[in-house]
Amino acid sequence: MLDPCNQTKLFGFNKIFKEFTNLYDLKKFPNKILFSGQKGLGKATFSYHLINFILSKDEEFSYELKNFSINNQNRSFKLIQNKTHPNFNLIDVMPEKKNIDIDQIRQLLSKFNKSSFNSKPRFILIDNIELLNISSVNALLKFLEEPSANTYFILIHNHKDIPNTLRSRCLEFKIFFSNNEILDISSKLLNEDVFNLINKDLLNYYLTPGKIYNLYHLCYENNINIKDIDLNDFLLLLIDKKFHRKNTSMNSILYDSIEDFLKRNLKKDNNFFEANDFFKRKYNVKKFNLDEESLFIHFKEKILHG
Repeated sequence: MLDPCNQTKLFGFNKIFKEFTNLYDLKKFPNKILFSGQKGLGKATFSYHLINFILSKDEEFSYELKNFSINNQNRSFKLIQNKTHPNFNLIDVMPEKKNIDIDQIRQLLSKFNKSSFNSKPRFILIDNIELLNISSVNALLKFLEEPSANTYFILIHNHKDIPNTLRSRCLEFKIFFSNNEILDISSKLLNEDVFNLINKDLLNYYLTPGKIYNLYHLCYENNINIKDIDLNDFLLLLIDKKFHRKNTSMNSILYDSIEDFLKRNLKKDNNFFEANDFFKRKYNVKKFNLDEESLFIHFKEKILHG
């Protein structure tokens, strides 16, 4: 899986990256930024590159703006990778949790109140802000209203509902790529023409570079050939071979594939009942921790074969 903090190359963001670096050089860099767009577009990678550009300015092996790349020998890059940079804080949903809880925000506040920092800018990166619960949002709002001097917030939003109170306190930038740009970025991430690796039918459903990258590598690791398989057969294979039991990433790919199938196919046929029924069943499975097997079998028998 792609880990944004380890990505030393940035693809597709050339124009907007230069705009932000110019703003910083002109001392007009926004202190509360909201990046919105589909999950997997590279918003987090873009944010890490922006942060490295600023934090590495007076360091050895500083950011290589000409190539839009982070030097892996750079001190700030290494410290952020090791989660020890005194001027950088990441907040994201914890493993096996559904939301970013208030304790994570409180720990951040406590750290900022107690710690002494150097003169460099301080960055708080909050990924998946749609997963903030109500208490977390309220605690964060107070922090956003009166940020400390030389402190910058970067919030990443994946096109789901967020409170207007949160959105209104930030300068929002919507990230979007054309299909051709997505395929080009995906090919660069995979170091090969994406059409040589993945069936075109599958590519019609995985419409962000991050999703395409993760799809290929997870299938490669599980010996699934996705060069010569369409979406229907791919779903049948995942369900019949019970790949969703292997790890959470394969489980996520199965759910994503089913939901995309439902949204794009049944909608065209005006057949909403099956889709709504599946989403209700999925909600109950997640809420009451029920067996997923019956959910996938229902999808296979009633929708794929129906």
